[in-house]
Amino acid sequence: MKILIFYTHTHGYSFNEMFNNIVCGDSYELIKNIPDKSIDLVIIDPPYLFDNFGGGCFGNERKKSRKELEAIRHGFDYSIFQELKRIMKKTNIYIFCSKAQLKDYFNLFDKENTDLLVWHKTNPIPAIANNYLSDLEYCFFAREEGVKVNCIYETSSKVFESPINKKDKEKYKHPTIKPILMIKNLIKNSSAEGDIVLDCFSRKWDNLCSIKRIKKKFYRNRNRSRISQNKFR
Repeated sequence: MKILIFYTHTHGYSFNEMFNNIVCGDSYELIKNIPDKSIDLVIIDPPYLFDNFGGGCFGNERKKSRKELEAIRHGFDYSIFQELKRIMKKTNIYIFCSKAQLKDYFNLFDKENTDLLVWHKTNPIPAIANNYLSDLEYCFFAREEGVKVNCIYETSSKVFESPINKKDKEKYKHPTIKPILMIKNLIKNSSAEGDIVLDCFSRKWDNLCSIKRIKKKFYRNRNRSRISQNKFR
């Protein structure tokens, strides 16, 4: 298994040198070092886009949630999708996103087969005034014709249910920590042993933990550039 992790301010790595290293860099630049049609699967969790946070009760919890999401609520530069399409052998990509971004992604991948998966959080913040509960996170999936989904019954549901991982959320100071089992299922469903999996918006270790458990090659980038006025950290 080959593993790659990017951070910032490191340059000059070739594609092969990036494996089994912790590499620092701007993903918008480092991705240019990846050859055409060399990645089997992309799973990314880029910054979300929120027009507003809505209303709600339970003021302290809501205020805390707003503060946590502020750094990732302004979206990101979509130009990286041109590079992602270039480097994938065939389009095979999962993108965690907010509801406001779904229309953009369906338009970007209008020639591919698309689907929508959902993480149903069983312990959401109980803010309900003038809104439904914020108990869903979306995962957009696009794949080119001929790309297989190798599901078994236990991993084939489009809805994944689990509580928010509050322990890791506090530990890693990240507001949208994804369930390890969900990431593991996506990787198993959409890649084979020995495939190369890319995460170019790494801000946590859920994809890495999943990869290490199921023997894949891994190409990972922790990006801290070109995200809405460079506010992300």
